[in-house]
Amino acid sequence: MENLLLNGVAAEPETCMAFGLSDESSRGVSGIPQRKSIMKNEKLSNASGKDAITIFHGSRAPTLSIKQYIERIFKFSGCSTSCFVVAYIYISKFLRLTGGHLTSLNAHRLLITSIMVAAKFLDDECYDNAYYARIGGISTGEMNRMEMRFLFNLDFRLQVTAEAFLNCCVKLGNELECESKTG
Repeated sequence: MENLLLNGVAAEPETCMAFGLSDESSRGVSGIPQRKSIMKNEKLSNASGKDAITIFHGSRAPTLSIKQYIERIFKFSGCSTSCFVVAYIYISKFLRLTGGHLTSLNAHRLLITSIMVAAKFLDDECYDNAYYARIGGISTGEMNRMEMRFLFNLDFRLQVTAEAFLNCCVKLGNELECESKTG
């Protein structure tokens, strides 16, 4: 696997392989960090009894797990592995700026939106919104609206520094390592 570049800095191929994001295979893709966050936020949401409903909230939780959804996106999107790391950074920034929380009702929609935005920003070639909507199991209209809301909430600031990218790779790698040790 070739080195991935972001702002001229090479990302460690081993880090991306740890996520299962190789060009050869999507086996091993982990949804662990998101799953832990979702479980924690579900408990908080149930305890407080209030959670703001946004365009990213579905009426019910999808049947696909986060891991299965990431594998599906990876298989059909053709986007670079860097997009998945940058999408994670975008979601973190989005949640911080909006005061939102990742839940079973919004995680899938935030994932498909952030990965699509990352692919458009980073990759030389990418599919259109209608194709990403089909991958994500939503309508093209919903995909368009979610993209616009996502971009406006990020104030269209999509640049990710090489340092932030590498820090995120390390953070995700550490979380995956901890999960593999605890089973």
